[in-house]
Order: sequence, then structure tokens, then C-alpha cells
Amino acid sequence: MSATKEDVEKFLDGNPAFAQGYFNKKLTPGALSVMAGISESKVDFGMLQELGQIEEGQILFDLIKEMQENVNMEKVVFKILKRIVALIQADRCSLFMYRERNGIAELATRLFNITTESELDDCVVHPDHEIVFPLDLGVVGHVAQTKKHINLKDVNESSHFSSFVDDLTEYKTRNILASPIMNGEDVVAVIMALNKTTGPHFTTEDEDVTDPSWLLFFCRVFEELTDIERQFHKALYTVRAYLNCDRYSVGLLDMTKEKEFFDIWPVLMGDQPPYSGPLTPDGREVIFYKVIDYILHGKEDIKVIATPTLEHWVLCTGLPTYVAETGLVSFFNWHSDTKCLKQPLDDSGWTIKNVLSMPIVNMTEDIVGVATFYNRKDGKPFDQQDEELMEAMTNFLGWSHLNTDTYDRMKMIENRKDIAQDMVLYHVKCRDDEIQNILKTRQYFNREPCDCEEEEFLQILKKELPGPKKFEIYEFGFSDFDCTDLELVMCGIQMFYEVGVVKKFQVPQEVLVRFMYSISKGYRKMPYHNWRHGFNVGQTMFTLLTTGNMKRYYTDLEVMAMITSAFLHDIDHRGTNNLYQVKSSNPLAKLHGSSVLERHHLEFSKFLLADESLNIYQNLNRRQNEHAIHLMDIAIIATDLQLYFKKRTMFQKIVDLSKTYEDEKKWVDWMSLETTRKEIVLAMMMTACDLSALTKPWEVQSKVALSEAAEFWVQGDLEREVLEKQPITMMDRNCAGELPKLQCGFIDFVCTFVYKELSRFHPAIQPMYDGMLNNRKEWKAKQEEYEAQQAILKAQSGQSGRYTIAL
Repeated sequence: MSATKEDVEKFLDGNPAFAQGYFNKKLTPGALSVMAGISESKVDFGMLQELGQIEEGQILFDLIKEMQENVNMEKVVFKILKRIVALIQADRCSLFMYRERNGIAELATRLFNITTESELDDCVVHPDHEIVFPLDLGVVGHVAQTKKHINLKDVNESSHFSSFVDDLTEYKTRNILASPIMNGEDVVAVIMALNKTTGPHFTTEDEDVTDPSWLLFFCRVFEELTDIERQFHKALYTVRAYLNCDRYSVGLLDMTKEKEFFDIWPVLMGDQPPYSGPLTPDGREVIFYKVIDYILHGKEDIKVIATPTLEHWVLCTGLPTYVAETGLVSFFNWHSDTKCLKQPLDDSGWTIKNVLSMPIVNMTEDIVGVATFYNRKDGKPFDQQDEELMEAMTNFLGWSHLNTDTYDRMKMIENRKDIAQDMVLYHVKCRDDEIQNILKTRQYFNREPCDCEEEEFLQILKKELPGPKKFEIYEFGFSDFDCTDLELVMCGIQMFYEVGVVKKFQVPQEVLVRFMYSISKGYRKMPYHNWRHGFNVGQTMFTLLTTGNMKRYYTDLEVMAMITSAFLHDIDHRGTNNLYQVKSSNPLAKLHGSSVLERHHLEFSKFLLADESLNIYQNLNRRQNEHAIHLMDIAIIATDLQLYFKKRTMFQKIVDLSKTYEDEKKWVDWMSLETTRKEIVLAMMMTACDLSALTKPWEVQSKVALSEAAEFWVQGDLEREVLEKQPITMMDRNCAGELPKLQCGFIDFVCTFVYKELSRFHPAIQPMYDGMLNNRKEWKAKQEEYEAQQAILKAQSGQSGRYTIAL
């Protein structure tokens, strides 16, 4: 009976080694000429190699996609080794892990005899069945000792080969390709491939494929997720043998889909034209915030950030911008008559000849960057083979966060964060015994708050809260000197009732009390940035809205969010400024790129509100809650004085515009609907509240200034002792006599504009401006007195003396 086509296919599928051998034997130029329909003289075996390389790129791409689905590290490594077996046409491959037991180094099988047909369960070695090699035995031991790869074309010619495993498994080893996997200078493991199936031995090309950096790359991927530049360089450097180009660049796109509110304001106000350039498919501006250029030179790669190449990279070729805008792979080849070839990009005379540019895409299909490769080394244009391989690499860059080691570390960090937050909340959150200091349910009803009704809470608070007049909370000249910390908490609660938001938004009264009490505990015991400062800023916001009549532009919900933000604006302040956080490498500076402390205060505020027992927004609908949080973002970040200078010109335009309306009602109606202008006014109000101590009566301002100076001097001491830097005059306690001069300068440079424009905007705010001017007069007198004393001392002794300010 004759064999059918199906019988032959079944036999060949079941005997891949025979099929490959038969194919190689019968693959002659004559046979190829017949199949291709060309003369035998035109047959080019190199074509087959290129086709094989295209397949290799596809295999790598498939491997990367499979790695997405796996979080089991053993399974991932198994898949990698299985693909390597296919790529180098090895019969099988094994992984030996390095370890030390009782101080003796050894290698033990972890994945054994992996073939193209293997299943994971068949290759994982149980601890009871390990094959263990000491470092002085066998090829794997030699590789681990020397930390160098080895390609044995004939094992019988090597003194390092041991037949121990062959004897144990009845296998015949002919040739070996083995490589160490290194972590820095330490051996992690050894991979060993056995018996080339399509040739007499493994080749130098096979050595490149089994470069152990591949496996370490896939197993460890990007160790430092915060350093994207290092991530890309490590990844691309690892696969540099496959790039086959002169140079490559990575352009990184801004992943912030929405700009900061203060960056959008100038456009919304008409001061700047809107962005009209290209956009990514998800709507982000195509602006490369960092370009990393890598020049390949042997083993040492030169890395440069934003070189002159950038000009050609974006402006001349336009390819990266096009790729970022469309998400499409793009090729370009220049001809000899192109003038770009006559314009070298650096001193070496290097010019662009051909380019392959492709997007780097993450798992959510957002374009995070563009990778561009220049000039194939063989002079040919980039082709489909290059595209396949480069696409695999760029996709892996985009998917790098799936690395399982990183996943485990992130889960550990997440657990630690939860524990830390629980500890913080325990110390900050109002306790059941503390709430009885204000909401005295035990005294009034002999019950716990959880057993009381809202109406009963209201009865208690009407009796316990101080009311609006006792401490003059509606006055710009309010002083906290006669109040205890607890009385300030009660005054803060009173303000929410005064503006009518407790009933309107169904704020649970127990929650409101716990929230305000917790805010007071969230402020640290600092000389200046303490709970009293936080309360004073909240009280000033309340006064601006009510007495200053600014409330007429805002809804009740917005008023609640503004007062809440003011109380919270400096919670958990460290007593040192943003610059110190950066200089001292504080974790906050690493977490937040700008407005370091302000962003921390905002996050801490949201952290408190995330607790149901403290969330005064809990009965808002989704849209209301989002709007309240949005205003908190603006209000708290706006207290960064670095942003003050960005917003004051815009605020002045609003004030000028208000004077063009003769009908006050029309102005209020129009302003109430102008979201952007309301946000700008809110930001300026926060600055006015934050600096309001300079507007208080002199007896208050002079004492507050000394507490603020004391905190500055502590920072100055830290800069001198910890950072070993000479602090600026404001932070130097040895320059205490300069305080009046510094105060005058700060009033002139920062404060005058705020209160002058606010009082021009709303005449009811004039008391703040007048108070500031009076304090400047007092400080100026102190300055002149100090300078006169200094002049006398200098005349008497011929050298500078010291003078203590009497306040």
C-alpha cells in the first residue's frame, strides 16, 4: 500500500530531526532553481538566511507576547529557553542555578532537558531529584568558575567535559554551548544547550542568540522603574548585537494627558494661543521631553541626551513626530544627492543614510515614546526583518512593567504602604475618647455617638460650639492667641455651619467633628507651620468669602471645598521648604517632581478623606465630589509661591475687567459662570490666606514673624550641619538682626500686589491691605533702628557688631 500525503506529513511532524536533516541534504542550488523558476547561477543561499532571521524576529515577538500572560517566573524562563532551543536548533537545553550550601558553591538543575516539544511540568526538577555539580566538575562548573561562555564543538576534545549526566540519563552529548547568567559580577545561573541538530556544532551566531544577557534581561527586566532612561538603555544595550545599525535614539513623550491647571490658564485666558501641533492618538501633544541618543562603538556605547541629532531627528526627518502622531512604523532612505548627507551631525563626520522609526506602546496602547534606528551597517535600507525584530524590542519596552520580579516588589511595597497608612491614621484620626471633648454624647445622653441621631448631635453642638462672636471669626484681624487648640477646632466646625453647607450637603455631624479634630492632629508641632497656622489660613478664607464678599462668585459646594482646602493646606508640614526636600534627597522630592510639599499636603488630605469616618464629602454625588476634589487640587497646590508669579498677571487682568462693568449684578453673574477666572481668583485667595499673618495687628504679626523665623533658622542649622552648606540670610540665625529688612523686602516683593489688587477687586478687603501697610511701617522703623545701631557700633569698634531686635 502506498503512502499518502497525510502519512508523510504526519511522519515528518513527528520526526523533526529527520525532516531537518533530509531538508538540508536535498536543498541544492538545482532544487532551488526549479522551485524559484530561476537559473541555478542566480540562486542565493543568503536569501534563506534572511528569511530565517525574519522567522527569528517573529519568534522573539511571540515570546514577548506570551510573557505578558505569565507571572510565574519559572514558567517565563521555561518559555524563553524553549524558544532559544528553537532559534539555535539545539536538541535540548537546561538551566543550572548557582547556590551555596554550608559555604560550598555548587550548581543544581532547575529546568532540565527542555526541547521544542517539552511541557513545563516535565522539565521542572523537584528538589529531591536535583543533579548537583560542584564548581570543579563538568562544563557547567567551569563556566560558573570562569564566568565565560564556552562553545565545545566536540566534547571529546575538552578536559572539562564530564560524562556523569550522560551515564545517568543514557544520553550521548556531542557538542555543547553554555553561558553564565551574571548579576553584576556574580554568577546567578548557567544555561547549557546540547547537540546542534542542523549542523556539526553550534556557531558564533548561536552564541549571540544564547547571550546570557538575554535571559537576565527577560528575568529581571528593568530593576529601577523610576529611571526610564536607564530602562531603555539597559534593554537596547542588551540586544545591541541584533540592532545592526550605527546609532539609535529614544524619544520619550509626556504621559500626562492633562496639563497642570496653571499651565492651561494662559490659554483659556487668551494670553497664549492653543497648541496646534500634532497629537498622539489618545490626544496628547507630541512633544519629546527627553531624547537619548546612543552611538554604538564596540563594547562601549556612548550615550548623550538631546544632542544636535535632535534637530535632524525631529525637524529634518519628521519621522518620530509622524510616528508619535499616527502610531505607524515609518521608513526613510536618503539618496546620495540629498543635502542632509553633506551635513555631518557630529565631529566624526557621521551622516544619516536610512532610518527606521517605530512607536513604543504600553499595555493600555498609549504611545510612550518613539525608537529610531539609523544606518544599517551593511549599507542596505531597513527592511521587514529589521521591523520584526525592532518591533519586538519596542513592544517589550512598553510592556516592561509586567516583569514578575517587579510585580512582586510592587505588591510588597503596596503592602508596606497600607501598613504605614494604617499607622499614620491611628495616630492622626480622632479617637472615640477625644471626640467627647466636643461631641459630648456621653455627658448629654449617656450614649456613644454611633447610638445618637443627627438631631441630638445638633443639640450638643449648639451648646458646645463657641458661636461666631466669641472669638470674632468674621474679622480680618482675628487672633488665635487667646484660643486653645481645641477651641480652634470648634471654631473651624462653627464656620461650616455659618456658611450653611452642613445641612445642604448632609454632612454627618460626627464625621465633621472627627474630620476637624483629625486635621488638628495631622499638623506637626512646628514653630510656625503648625495647627494654628493651618487654622488661621482657614479662618482667613472664611472671612474673605463672608466679610470680604467673595462668596458671591462661588456655589455653596465650592465654598465648602475652599474652606476645607484652607484648613488642610499645610497638613504634615516638615518645617523645611521645598528646596530643602530636594537638596536633602527627601523621599518626598523623589515622589513629587514639583511643588513637593504642596503635593504631599494634597495627598495627605485625600488620604484623610478616603476614610469613611472622616469623609465630609460622603453624601455628595459623583459629579459634586469630583468638583470638590478638583478645587482642592487647585487651592492647595496654589500655595506654592513658585506658582504665585505665574498667576498674578492673570489675576490683575480679572480685576481690571471687573472695573469695566457698571452693573455689579451683571459682573457677578458673568464671573460666576467663568470657571477659569474663578479658579484664578481662588488661587490668589489662597496666597492671600497663606500670607495673612502679615496683615494682622502689629502685636500679632511681630510674634508670628519670630515663630516663622525660628523655623527658618532650624532649617538653616540643618543646611549647615547636614548639607554642609552656608544658609541664605533668611535661614541664618547669625543674621537675626536682618529680620526687619527681610520682612520689608518680602512685603514689597510679594505681599503688596496680593492685598492691593484684592482690595481693589473688593473694597471690603481693604483692612488686610491697611494692616500690611502698617506692619511694613513698623518693620521699616525696626530696620532703621538696627542699621543706626550698626553704624554706631562700626564707628566705635571699626567692625560689625550684633544687635538684638526688641519686639
